Amino acid sequence: MAKIETVSPLAPKGGFPQLPVIDGVRFAALEAGVRYSGRVDVMLAELCDGTTIAGTFTRSSTRSAAVLDCQDKVGGNSKGKAAILVNAGNSNAFTGKGGFDAVASITKATSDALGIDQSRVFTSSTGVIGEPLKWERITAKLDDLKAALDENGISDAARAIMTTDTYPKGSTIEIAADGGTIKIAGIAKGSGMIAPDMATMLVYIFTDAKVSESLLQDMVTRATNETFNCITVDSDTSTSDTLLIAATGKSPAASLQGGTKPCEAFYEGLKSIMLDLAHQVVKDGEGATKFVEVRVTGAASTSDAKRVASAIANSPLVKTAVAGEDPNWGRIVMAVGKSGAQADRDRLTIKFGDITVAENGWVSPDYNEDKGATYMKADDIVISTDLGLGSGEAVMWTCDLTHGYITINADYRS
Repeated sequence: MAKIETVSPLAPKGGFPQLPVIDGVRFAALEAGVRYSGRVDVMLAELCDGTTIAGTFTRSSTRSAAVLDCQDKVGGNSKGKAAILVNAGNSNAFTGKGGFDAVASITKATSDALGIDQSRVFTSSTGVIGEPLKWERITAKLDDLKAALDENGISDAARAIMTTDTYPKGSTIEIAADGGTIKIAGIAKGSGMIAPDMATMLVYIFTDAKVSESLLQDMVTRATNETFNCITVDSDTSTSDTLLIAATGKSPAASLQGGTKPCEAFYEGLKSIMLDLAHQVVKDGEGATKFVEVRVTGAASTSDAKRVASAIANSPLVKTAVAGEDPNWGRIVMAVGKSGAQADRDRLTIKFGDITVAENGWVSPDYNEDKGATYMKADDIVISTDLGLGSGEAVMWTCDLTHGYITINADYRS
């Protein structure tokens, strides 16, 4: 499999963060040889008795057997221990009945090994589509995974779920609540086949909060729409996108109740972690060298604003111009026009950062091309478009499109 060997230039400068121990969770990761050799490719998280689990998933009509199995289990019985098992290298998608058999075999073996009800075992698979999953390689390692379980093992788990990622992704926050502190820690993988249609990669978030499944589900659904559903690398939605959040209830803080200040603080903390992870995914976009925020204001409606933001963020012409550090505002005009949203050429205002490039249907009289070109050399770029029609607004995050993306994906299966 072709891979860019150097870490993305947009990776967090401090490297993988120090994530706290979340009471009630233990992790293990090891090499099972599912597809890769010489690297960890399976991770297991064991969750304590009574852990509440919620999630969001891809809306792809060709979603994988693991996604369908998780969707069936989320919202079910929260009694007893639970487990999350993830493999990298093979997505177990478009694999027919064999894919469902593989999920059943893995969940059953995990259930037996850990003494967990099979309905409380959640799995994810990521990697190549359409190849049978060698699930026996995973189940053969369950005893070793069980023996290796460690409350400090989350960083190894983050590395085990990587595919074409150039760095592991983690984020954490602590929240002051009634009676004590609530901790949240999350890990993610993702760098290609990323488009906003619910989670757009694999994400696992762990917290010691006491919270009901219904309230947790409501919060993660809302936060997904403001974070992971606002990113795109290449406009392609994966068959395997999964976000699972597990709340162990081990915090000394009081149970969260909807509509209260502690609950709102928890929601804002959860959303901040999800946004951080979403941005990290974009910054590790295959071949990415620029992180781009697309802001749309003045649209006739929110839905129109989203259409325009998506058209700009997904345009290969816009993304290659950014890669070439070319302030080609004409490509923004093109994207607005093709979006299907209501637009008036003579009301458009386009900015690169704080630089007004075009307004009133023409290049701004104050625009300086040299300043525009200098701005485009930055690692982080903001493209703003005001349609001048209403109050609708939206934001999306994307990256540039470089030769590195082709290098990775032209030889992805080799």
